[in-house]
Formats: sequence, C-alpha cells, structure tokens
Amino acid sequence: MFFKFEADFVEALRCIPMQVRLKLDTCGIKLKLQDWNHFTQAERQTLVELPCLTSPEILHYREQLNQILIQHTGKSGTDLAIDPNPPWLDAATIPESVTAKAQEFDVTITLAQWMALGAIERFALIKLSRSSHENKNFLPAVREFHLVA
Repeated sequence: MFFKFEADFVEALRCIPMQVRLKLDTCGIKLKLQDWNHFTQAERQTLVELPCLTSPEILHYREQLNQILIQHTGKSGTDLAIDPNPPWLDAATIPESVTAKAQEFDVTITLAQWMALGAIERFALIKLSRSSHENKNFLPAVREFHLVA
C-alpha cells in the first residue's frame, strides 16, 4: 500500500516509501537514500513486497536487505535500535511531535481520530512530524487520512 502523498515518487520508487521505512524500523536497519538509489527496481520492489511482521519474517527481511546492501555497497546496513514499544503501535497516545506539527497547520487531531488510524498511518504521521524530516507531506497525509477537511 502506498499513500497518495507519496505518488510523486512512488511509481519509480526513487524515494523510500513509508511501508519500507516501517519495515526498516521493525528490522532495525538504517538505510540511506543514496544506498536505496543503488538498488535495482526489482530489488526495491522486493523490499516493498516482503512481509516483515513476525519474528521469522523480520529476520528474513533483515537478511535480504543486508544481502542487497552488501552487493551494492560492500557492507551491511547500519544497525538501528528497535523500539520494543514503538509509538505508532500506541493508539492511546498521540506523540507530542504529531500534535505540535498539526498545530502548525491549525489542525487538531483528536484521540478518537488517532485511535481510528492504522499503525502504518500513525507511523507516517510520526515520521512526517519529526524536525529532521522534510515535512511538506504532513498536511497532505493529514488530509489523506481524513483528519481534516
């Protein structure tokens, strides 16, 4: 599943889509855009399609990603700490970064709205609200998730 706000780059997979970014956080590997851009279209598509939910799937995803990285860069990926309780799985708490970013656009996200979102949607809003991220897609994401008219 790709989001509409990703439409400008998702067809060619020139940027790392949110669903892959979620898998990276899940399997604990940091992937640089420059490394992603070395991958073939087929390799990118594989990383989009591979499941990454159960422990065996997460391990397999990590192994596949590292094989691709080694093939293209000569080294495996940088380990990323895996949060045992990631905020996108907590439907009962809206992260401060999301609330603050929404307020910049005069948007209020209610707890009921947050709880109604899927984990991937909450993940996207969390990523798009971080100060280190290019935030131009935050408002389009809020609109796509029907959090504002």
